[in-house]
Amino acid sequence: MIRHIDFLAQLYRVWGAVFAIVGAAALALTGGAAAIARVSGPIATGSDVAAGVTAVAMGVLSAIALVWAALHTWVGRALAGHGPRARLLALGLAIGNLPLLPFGTALGAYALWTLLHDEGRQVFLPHPPAPPAAF
Repeated sequence: MIRHIDFLAQLYRVWGAVFAIVGAAALALTGGAAAIARVSGPIATGSDVAAGVTAVAMGVLSAIALVWAALHTWVGRALAGHGPRARLLALGLAIGNLPLLPFGTALGAYALWTLLHDEGRQVFLPHPPAPPAAF
């Protein structure tokens, strides 16, 4: 089951990289829409208002995508270390990934199967300290 958890950690990092690219692209579109909103011709056509609304919407979407990317990257690294908090955060992100067709759904389902399986749960339990060696 450790192979599945390590593979899941890699998938979380890849999904984080995908969302980082999406967030960077949306940020570039935000800049373009903001530039259009600042430039107004001699006749007011309302396009500056539409560009302003687009800039705000794209800015919000890019911020959400970049936060989602950072969370997935961090959880992917934490899953590789088999920390108990990483399992809970990965389960929460798995629920959030389910509606993101098609890869998010597959990632969410695989994460739920891996992390809720009895063997997968055992990996994240704290291990008792080893007894002292007798001489």
